[in-house]
Amino acid sequence: MEVLILAAIALFVLSRLYVALGRDDGPPDGRSRGAPLATEPSAVPNEERAAEDRPIFSSGGIPGLEDIHEVDPSFEPRGFLTGARSAYEMIVEAFADGDRKTLQPLLDDDVYAAWNQAITDREESGEEPMRLLRLKKAEIESGELSGRTARVSVRYESDLGDGERTRTAKEIWIFKRDVDSADPNWLLDDVEPAS
Repeated sequence: MEVLILAAIALFVLSRLYVALGRDDGPPDGRSRGAPLATEPSAVPNEERAAEDRPIFSSGGIPGLEDIHEVDPSFEPRGFLTGARSAYEMIVEAFADGDRKTLQPLLDDDVYAAWNQAITDREESGEEPMRLLRLKKAEIESGELSGRTARVSVRYESDLGDGERTRTAKEIWIFKRDVDSADPNWLLDDVEPAS
């Protein structure tokens, strides 16, 4: 439950980082970059340039990601995973802090309802929240396109602690996004235990 909240927050932060940092505005001193070392961009037809800019999806790769890229050319697995790592950290921290305002826009409605109740239960019991100590692993496990909704599953492994005890959390977080939406943010749609 805590992991879902943290994942949603991390996703939000990553999407914001991607929007802010994902653009390449050239060298920091404002100079022009000049021509590339190989072929001038104008000499390469648009179709070939589009193919060169496309992420490489191998047949033995992660299922479903190419389907998502077909309908949403901005989807790129490495960038998504960077955002998913940040989302995880943000969501887990917001859940630990009981920060419902940060969590709500990052989570699907049913996930938010469950996590909100978990925060309430924890506050009433006086239990110390488990905080993220270290994110050890984040890997895209699969992707799928169902109608116009893209879903990507990310396997996380992290160390959590409350100051007295620590535990390793292994979970799969499923993020979703309407590919027709102008909003680039992904929502945390589900959390499942991972072996």
